[in-house]
Amino acid sequence: MNRIDCFIPDPGSAAMLGREIEVRSVFEVDFASLRSTAAIRRIASLTDAEFTLISTKASSLRLVAFALERMLQVADDTGADLLYADHFAVSDGKESQVPVIDCQKGSLRDDFDFGSLLLYRTAALRRAVSRMTESYQYAGLYDLRLKVQAEGRVEHVPEYLYYEVETDLRKSGEKLFDYVDPKNRAVQIEMEQACTAHLKAIGGYLAPRFKDVDLTEGEFEYEASVVIPCRNRVKTIGDAIRSALSQETDFRYNVIVVDDNSTDGTVEVIRSFLSDPRLIYIAQDPSWHAIGGNWNAAVHHPGCGRFALQLDSDDTYSDAHTVQRFVDAFREQGCAMVVGTYQMTDFEGHPLPPGVIDHREWTEDNGRNNALRVNGLGAPRGFWTPLLRRLNFPTTKYGEDYAVGLRISREYRIGRIYEVMYNCRRWEGNSDAALPVEKVNANNLYKDRIRTWELEARIALNRSELA
Repeated sequence: MNRIDCFIPDPGSAAMLGREIEVRSVFEVDFASLRSTAAIRRIASLTDAEFTLISTKASSLRLVAFALERMLQVADDTGADLLYADHFAVSDGKESQVPVIDCQKGSLRDDFDFGSLLLYRTAALRRAVSRMTESYQYAGLYDLRLKVQAEGRVEHVPEYLYYEVETDLRKSGEKLFDYVDPKNRAVQIEMEQACTAHLKAIGGYLAPRFKDVDLTEGEFEYEASVVIPCRNRVKTIGDAIRSALSQETDFRYNVIVVDDNSTDGTVEVIRSFLSDPRLIYIAQDPSWHAIGGNWNAAVHHPGCGRFALQLDSDDTYSDAHTVQRFVDAFREQGCAMVVGTYQMTDFEGHPLPPGVIDHREWTEDNGRNNALRVNGLGAPRGFWTPLLRRLNFPTTKYGEDYAVGLRISREYRIGRIYEVMYNCRRWEGNSDAALPVEKVNANNLYKDRIRTWELEARIALNRSELA
């Protein structure tokens, strides 16, 4: 009994928790400053119980019967230093299940969804706070979690233990770009600093040293290929192909469209462009390919150019000079991959918030470390084909570009273009427009697995260099 001190932003929830038999004391905290290092240090100074419960949302919550007892039971059985659980979301009076995912070594996203209740073993919390040498305004809670994660055990309790009022009612596709919204730049700078310090502490940080690439390697009929993988995109594939074929360059390029067994008339649209000799049409067999497999088919085609440039079947290039800018960037920056800048638009090309996405979080000095924290490397992407033929994309329909980008960044320089090159069109047919929570979880679990594998490879690489 009385094993938990609680720190809660919501007064109503604080009163509810005060009636729980396992709660020793309840402290109301200022939600606006909860993410700061100062707030975390104050919590560490006030808590005196065996465990410390922190609620990270200002919304009201209520517990399932014996929820705290269950979390303590799991903590006692496993020795965990941080526990979190599945929960219910309450929106407009309706309740829905919100399962969350396991926290892995590579679960480094600062927006990893733990739910709103975090139960820390107080001794572990205090040890972590004693190592918090930087003072953050926004990254304090993230810094705390990383420090506990680095030395302790984080345990997901896959049981629905509480209800919380859902405050972010946007669809999944509308949340994707929060981390690159310009208004969040100050937050992102702090998150990068905290993550980089964590990587250094666990041996996963990579200094800005890169292998050189010989961009003249191999014989290529074409200098560049625009690669458009597609499946059932009859409404958009024509726009994408027209955009690709309208490029103006001082070198030979072609367009490779890989159709993965479309059934909606997409093939007929593709065939209508075959009078242009620059178009290569690849029809996949009925086996499993996904986006990664479609990319591999294009890259290994003998007609693929020296540089393979991405264009999704939903989207268009911003003007007739995108392919030229890609190749110029490869030559000028001597890199194995180039990431450009895109504009969020509606289907007709009108700008949408947050507008221009330039991924300023990618820097030559620290980009490949920060890439383990963010959920993508940006778009449009271009790849040096000889290297891509050696690495290949994973045969998946989500995260395939992120996986190969992380792998490239482990050893090679990734170049950047900060001019808008690409229109990323948001519409109801986007594959990520409105995903159920189970699909979002599956996607995030896979990307965390990719990060875990990459982080382990980087730690091993650093060890081998020290040996």
